[in-house]
Amino acid sequence: MNAVDIISDYVRFPSVSTDPAFSQGMAGAREFAAKLLADAGLRVETVQTPLHPILLGRRDGPASWPHIVLYGHYDVQPADPLALWTTPPFDPQIRNGRLYGRGAADNKGPHTIGILGLASLLRRRPDLPLRVTVLLEGEEEIGSPSFPGFLGKYKGELSKADFVLLSDTGSPSAKQIVVTTGLRGIVGLELRVKGPKVDLHSGLHGGAVFNPIQALADICASLHNADGSVNIPGFYDGVLPPAQWERDELRKFPLSEAAYRKFLGVNALYSQPGFTPLEAVRYGPTLEFNGIGGGYQGEGGKTVIPSEAFAKITCRLVPGQDASRVLKKLTAALKSRIPKGITAEIIVRQGNNPYHVIPSGRPGAPKNANPVLARAFDAVGSAIATAFGKPPLFLREGGSVPIIGDIKTETGLDSLMVGLFTPDSNLHAPNENLEIEIIERGMRAYELLLEKIATP
Repeated sequence: MNAVDIISDYVRFPSVSTDPAFSQGMAGAREFAAKLLADAGLRVETVQTPLHPILLGRRDGPASWPHIVLYGHYDVQPADPLALWTTPPFDPQIRNGRLYGRGAADNKGPHTIGILGLASLLRRRPDLPLRVTVLLEGEEEIGSPSFPGFLGKYKGELSKADFVLLSDTGSPSAKQIVVTTGLRGIVGLELRVKGPKVDLHSGLHGGAVFNPIQALADICASLHNADGSVNIPGFYDGVLPPAQWERDELRKFPLSEAAYRKFLGVNALYSQPGFTPLEAVRYGPTLEFNGIGGGYQGEGGKTVIPSEAFAKITCRLVPGQDASRVLKKLTAALKSRIPKGITAEIIVRQGNNPYHVIPSGRPGAPKNANPVLARAFDAVGSAIATAFGKPPLFLREGGSVPIIGDIKTETGLDSLMVGLFTPDSNLHAPNENLEIEIIERGMRAYELLLEKIATP
């Protein structure tokens, strides 16, 4: 069976971790992944968690061999809205050189590419001096709530590895692969403001009470300055600006601002002072409103002053910022801006630190870096150049993979992240897909990279 068929069969399992109705799909995907690991020659352990088990696949060997941790997740996002899919989300189809299905790109396809690349290498070189631990979790799409407990139990074993290798980040196209050197952290909360005990008639009571929607709008508007910067005292404390080599690397990125604007479907781009729009999404911290509501939402009008309103807020954080400190500053700012006549509740949803690694050979790279990781950063360039026909770019990414920061904090391990999905892969959206070309070339790149790590 070829790689596309294997990934297709994997995608058929509706492994939606957030919804208990999909427990059978979660179990099926986990069993499929366990067989995939066993077929690669790995010893498989299923680690029970309070929610969805974690799979560990191990290839043991002498302590003198390099040891890598290969990470992925077998859970996927819900497929809604189903009506916007061209074909059913869990019935994978190939169209125009792409494999369509929920999980094809995030993350079943990419981590299967790594496992199949490893399996191909071990068939060719069964005595390869390389220790491998494959770690596949089932809760990434819901914030990995069981992962801290898992790390607490297994960090002694994992911390003896040399680094983590994963493909849960993106690249602009199959023609230009990106090795991700940084991820933004995140803090998130929900602000709920409340005024009168019930919705009020706006004619009978308008003018006597502070409307919660107005209060919420005022608070939200106060969180940014006119130039787009975040208006929270101390928000930018410690921010690590991009190095010159990072700015230079981004200039090689095959996307102009005009093309980016067209891709997004907006008539203008908007960024904070000190950054171009393409820099801002990788190197700048943000405060965003992800949802807002209150009052009458149905058809037509209803003349009420609502009893309450809410806003969902997240901040993306860059290296140098600390999630717990930013969260304290954000909540303090919100509390200080609640007007009289309004009460508020702040519900914290998430918080994870940013992650950053400087590849070997770049200005600022640590002189005492793990030699196996340094060798891997050197080798990944040639492996990708050979497999994809062009060297990779080394760039930070704007998204967050919270467990990467957790792994660094708990085990000290850095991560090498190879982007194997593209902007057209529609992550978390209808018609998610993965390019066939990336599947084929990615397996070759993994095989070359792992061989070079094992035998420099």
